[in-house]
Amino acid sequence: MRISVVIPLYNEAVNLDPLYERLNVALDRIACDFELVFVNDGSTDQSVTILERLADQDSHVKFISLSRNFGHEIASTAGLDAADGDAVVLMDADLQDPPELIEKLLEPWLQGCDVVYARRRRRHGEGFLKQATSFLFYRLMMRLSSLNLPLDTGDFRLMDRRVVEAFRQFSESQRFVRGLVTWMGFRQAAVEYDRPARHAGEGKYSTMKLIKLGMDAVLSFSAVPLRLVSVLGLICILTAILAAGGVMAGQLWSGDTLSGNTITNLCLVLFSGTQLVGLGIIGEYVGRVHREVLNRPLYLIERQKGWGAKLERGRSIAESRTRSARSVSDHSHTVQQEAA
Repeated sequence: MRISVVIPLYNEAVNLDPLYERLNVALDRIACDFELVFVNDGSTDQSVTILERLADQDSHVKFISLSRNFGHEIASTAGLDAADGDAVVLMDADLQDPPELIEKLLEPWLQGCDVVYARRRRRHGEGFLKQATSFLFYRLMMRLSSLNLPLDTGDFRLMDRRVVEAFRQFSESQRFVRGLVTWMGFRQAAVEYDRPARHAGEGKYSTMKLIKLGMDAVLSFSAVPLRLVSVLGLICILTAILAAGGVMAGQLWSGDTLSGNTITNLCLVLFSGTQLVGLGIIGEYVGRVHREVLNRPLYLIERQKGWGAKLERGRSIAESRTRSARSVSDHSHTVQQEAA
């Protein structure tokens, strides 16, 4: 059994040494072959220097340094592309995902589960606003899409080799990793834990980054926003009809009513605002299509250490589809040969 632990990171120099020590203790207790795959997502602190030192002193440590900051979801993808374990654990570098939980994640996997995700019971060190928005996000996602996203979970999870190979077939550049893993299906199980506060440093997800992640999640798995445009259009039509009826009734009865021009102007403002909102939502979908059509690599590797052969410097849509399809085909052929 070989376990790969994938850790995407950005400016986490203060957490790398304690994370490395706790990972070694946890994995030594399991008594298995393992590799630690760190993905430096364009850090500007001493993260790369520390990773170089760890890789020099321990052959289990490998790292990829991306050419710039591509974002957490892409950095996670780069790590999953590079990992070759029978089971792959994806976790953050801030020690809010405790390495000691890996042993518990392995238990359902050894019993036949393909994906084992860590579900948070309590979240220490986080404010009320962040916890409330996280709580609402998962429940809103279930309402807006057919995706049965596990409640109160993050990216901290264990995936079987065949799940990772299947994940490599996904080609979109605007991705929501935990949503894609859920969409794939397979046999999934949960392990509950209390999430601790960050060991040191500050969280890297600003409010705007969280909003973008939420938009990527919704737009990737739901067409409900487009349907809402139609609903807004119907509301505007009904409002205009009611306003016109009010003007006519006021003129017939010669009562004190708003002038026709005033109501007309209000209807125009309402209708124009609705049009702009609709165009904005449609524009988000069109923009995503445009980015996919460009077929740019998901990421570029600036430096790497720990692999005998040189890793691919990113992957384009066509390359990822071809390579992943070939990999899954080879895996199926091997299984058939073993069965025969």
